[in-house]
Amino acid sequence: MKQLEIFVEKVILASRWLLVVFYIGLGLALAIYAASFIFKLWEFASHVFEMDDTETILKVLGLIDAALIASLVVMVIISGYENFVSRFDNEDDVHWLGQIDAGSLKIKVASTIVAISSIHLLQIFLNVPKYTDTQIMWFTIIHLAFVVSALFLAIIDRISKKPGKDKEPDL
Repeated sequence: MKQLEIFVEKVILASRWLLVVFYIGLGLALAIYAASFIFKLWEFASHVFEMDDTETILKVLGLIDAALIASLVVMVIISGYENFVSRFDNEDDVHWLGQIDAGSLKIKVASTIVAISSIHLLQIFLNVPKYTDTQIMWFTIIHLAFVVSALFLAIIDRISKKPGKDKEPDL
């Protein structure tokens, strides 16, 4: 019976390597997204003198949005691999990796989502005539939901990392 238990534990532990397929897939998606970014950058650069200020700001915000999304994907790939699959052998090159645990990854992902949502909301505010009041209200409510969620994640992370939280209360 003990041998069966050991075998099951080995299979479960080895299953973490299946995550590598997802991280490689995200890497390929990032490469495709990079090609899309280059196309958007070329389109922006080739028409920049034909645009007014608002259009220029919107295009730049779109590029910033793409950079934030790409950073989010990289953060998930590297941190997820480091936390759930295996440590990187070249720790000197990636010394900052040890600072991103699963909890801080959630905070960073939530913060990036809030930043992306903020950019989208700013793009909407710069194009107010294209949206109804109801649409703007819902976009704002959704953005606020992201902000509140990120704040709650940060609060939960802070509470869970308080020193002495495991100590029994004095009676």
